[in-house]
Order: sequence, then structure tokens, then C-alpha cells
Amino acid sequence: MTLKKILSKIEREMKEREEIKDELYDAMRKATRLSKQAIFLVHKEQLEKAKEMLNETTKLFIILDEVPEVHQKLVHAGIVDAAFQEYTEAHVFLKLAQDNKFVGHKKIGVPSTSYLLGLADVVGELRRRALDSLRKGDVKVAEKSLESMELIYGEFMVMDEALRVVPELRRKFDVARRIIEATRGDVTIEVRRSSLERSIKKLEKVLKTKK
Repeated sequence: MTLKKILSKIEREMKEREEIKDELYDAMRKATRLSKQAIFLVHKEQLEKAKEMLNETTKLFIILDEVPEVHQKLVHAGIVDAAFQEYTEAHVFLKLAQDNKFVGHKKIGVPSTSYLLGLADVVGELRRRALDSLRKGDVKVAEKSLESMELIYGEFMVMDEALRVVPELRRKFDVARRIIEATRGDVTIEVRRSSLERSIKKLEKVLKTKK
């Protein structure tokens, strides 16, 4: 084979790789965007729309199965992991909002590491849900959100191997602890305020009946 043919072949391979890379990255960016939109819809209590959005997102990951073996390194690129993490976060958050249950990584088809990182981020969304619920006067939803946050943190605490192998998980774990502490304080204050308010109303009723 002449040098010209050798270099021409390399040129074609590089061009093919860039075309696949561009297509893959476009799909993953869209998947990340749709997952973020699904999370936003859950906060708006539009759960069915959020589910539809995630179904649309799922279709975008099919492209990963179509990447030729010679280019499989692209599948493990950062933007793909980021898309999986956001997708995980949206799925877990939606499931908790719907049924107060968790969904596993195999069920939604994501790698275990991406699932753990996405799950850690759910703590932040649960805090926002708790605060929104407190503003609406729905203490029960806020308490359930706090329970889920504490459950996630508690389970992470015993995952020594995962925290050692996935450095980013340790950072998210520490952030989650601070978020939970803040949320626990917010919920506790509101529970006490609501309890005091109910006690005052009961007292007012008793005083009225004695008049």
C-alpha cells in the first residue's frame, strides 16, 4: 500500500470518528436538556408530562448502541456520563414524587457509576421540593422529601468501596450532608410553627365556648 493510500485511509477514519462524535454529542446534549426539563416538570407537579419527556429522552440513548466498536471510547466520554447522571436524577426524582419509591439503574438502563452520581444529585431536588411544599403549607410532603434525602445519605454512608472508587461521589456526599442539615432545620421550624398555630386555634375555641 502506498503512503498516499495509508494517509487517505487514516483521513477517512478520522473524519468518520468526528462525524460520529458530533452526532453522539448532539444526542447527549439533547438528552441532558430533556432530563432537566423533566425535573422542572416534576417540581411543577406535572408528573405525566415529565414521564413523557423521559420517554423521549430514552430514545436518544439508542445511538450508543449504534456506535461502531472501534469508536466505543466515545461512549465513555464525559458528556455521555453527564447525560446518564441527569437522566438518573430525573427518573429517581419522578419515581419518588409519584410513588415515594426508588428506581434502580438496571430498570432505567444506566451504568452503576452514573446512577450513583445522579442519585446523589436527587438530594438537591428533594430540598427544593421540600421548600416549595413548606411555602404551600404542605408539611407532609416536605417531611417525606426529608425522609428520602436522609435515606439516600444513610445508604451512601455504608458504601465505602463506591466512595473510594468514585472520587466525585465523595464530594457530592459531603454536599448532600449540608443540604440535609439545612432542610432538617427548615422542616423542624415549620412543624413547630404549625403545631403552635394549631394549639393557639384550639385555645381560641376553648375560650370562645367559655364566654
